[in-house]
Amino acid sequence: MIGAVALLLGTILPFIVGASVAWLFGYRDAVSMTTIGAGAVTYIVGPVTGAAIGASSDVMALSIATGLIKAILVMVGTPFAARWLGLDNPRSAMVFGGLAGTVSGVTAGLAATDRRLVPYGALTATFHTGLGCLLGPSLLYFVVRAMVG
Repeated sequence: MIGAVALLLGTILPFIVGASVAWLFGYRDAVSMTTIGAGAVTYIVGPVTGAAIGASSDVMALSIATGLIKAILVMVGTPFAARWLGLDNPRSAMVFGGLAGTVSGVTAGLAATDRRLVPYGALTATFHTGLGCLLGPSLLYFVVRAMVG
């Protein structure tokens, strides 16, 4: 249950941040905001969402870059934040994987922290791609379109 809640939060919160940053940088249409927001979920979800809803290639490239920045931040930041986050048991690793949501970042970050935690973090992080690919071009797009027109 805790993994499912973390997964849902880890999908919705980065999407909101990504879509908000897209808006701040002048992307005011629902397709661009959704694509870049989906890229903040994972760097795979952004172009999948963009292709499904008709985004331009430059917006899809920005969504990939957004996801890569997130993956690198998680990868590099995890060992430094591990003690503060309590990343010392399988349950906390599952929650972390669900919230962070980038398989490459979570896996590398947990491997640098404690390699025994990698499977637990990767377990929940792996579902972000599937969940994001389902929610991005459907529910999340319709919510953004309803908000910005």
